[in-house]
Amino acid sequence: MRVAYVSMDPGVPAFGVKGCSVHVQEGLRALARHGLRPALFTARLGGPPPADLAHVPVHALPCLPEAAPDVRERATLSANTALAAHLPEHEPFDLIYERYALWSFAAMEHGRAAGLPTVLEVNAPLIDEQAQHRHLVDVDGATAASRRAFAAADALIAVSEGVADWLDGFAEARGRIHVVPNGVDADRVRPGLDPAWTASDGTFVIGFVGSLKPWHGLSVLAEAFARLHRAAPEARLLLVGDGPEREPLTAQLHDLGVQDAVQFAGAVPPNEVPRWLAAINVAVAPYADATACYFSPLKIFEYMAAGRAIVASRVGQVAEVLDHEATALLVEAGAAKALAEALDRLRCDPLLRLRLGTTARATVLMRHTWTAVFQHVLALVGLAAMPDNQREAA
Repeated sequence: MRVAYVSMDPGVPAFGVKGCSVHVQEGLRALARHGLRPALFTARLGGPPPADLAHVPVHALPCLPEAAPDVRERATLSANTALAAHLPEHEPFDLIYERYALWSFAAMEHGRAAGLPTVLEVNAPLIDEQAQHRHLVDVDGATAASRRAFAAADALIAVSEGVADWLDGFAEARGRIHVVPNGVDADRVRPGLDPAWTASDGTFVIGFVGSLKPWHGLSVLAEAFARLHRAAPEARLLLVGDGPEREPLTAQLHDLGVQDAVQFAGAVPPNEVPRWLAAINVAVAPYADATACYFSPLKIFEYMAAGRAIVASRVGQVAEVLDHEATALLVEAGAAKALAEALDRLRCDPLLRLRLGTTARATVLMRHTWTAVFQHVLALVGLAAMPDNQREAA
């Protein structure tokens, strides 16, 4: 069976290193594990595919022009015409699966017209997000395009309850919304790997993995680390990722006098993340704002799969996936003092670190692998995992 996997968001480089890129790549892998043969249709490649995805047919749509926001919006909308013409050239398909993107509706409508199952994966309230954090000139146009995509989807996969609530505000989506959190490849991310970076013996290493962006609460993490460092000068902070907050974060760490105790790894390829996770004692997700927490953070599932002890803010899906005192320590969002105290507690209690990490790993294996995620999604449209003999014939 063949699947058209569609990712038309120009901000999502399919083979890049961003979290959204990892999501696309893991989706392609999971579909293949279920005996399906995905073909990728994308507006942005972001580089060559990883070696294990080199077999996936890739159909790149024209790149968007570097232009004013209104010009780019019109160009993105016009990409529907190109996609509508492109999909029939590579048929037949048995499923149309799309990562929701502003302005994109051609794939869902093509599948509906062809009588194919259609799945729309919705990771964020993009209309609101684009208007608040970037530029959105034609709000009405973006809304109309989204309504068309929602109406044509047989199943709308919301990655969190927050996203599901947003979707429920559209009449076109109601009755077909299913909450399916993100997952992790627990074979790729696992304990026992050789660390990518090694501190001196006896060093307590706190690690953050992700883009350095405002909503990740990095300023709170810096303040908490400075508090901890005063009590434990041997502690180190490892930051894996890059982004617009790096410069102000660097300045804050300097002002706090802890810059020499911080290691910036920069952005790393997804296949290297597990070895960086192996370098840390405690993983942290220090979200600063408890409002509008609609995300399903990949880092949480990766931390769990790596068997790391976790300290995270009690927000949104993070607090639903993690169980306080069982798989993590949860603290109030934005509370640097509480975050520092939780980190210090774990520094002083290696047995607690081991218990939390072991339980977190077991929980991921039971509930949050990408294989389980896509088995659930496929079942929603009558395409449950096929037996091996059927896979060979597909």
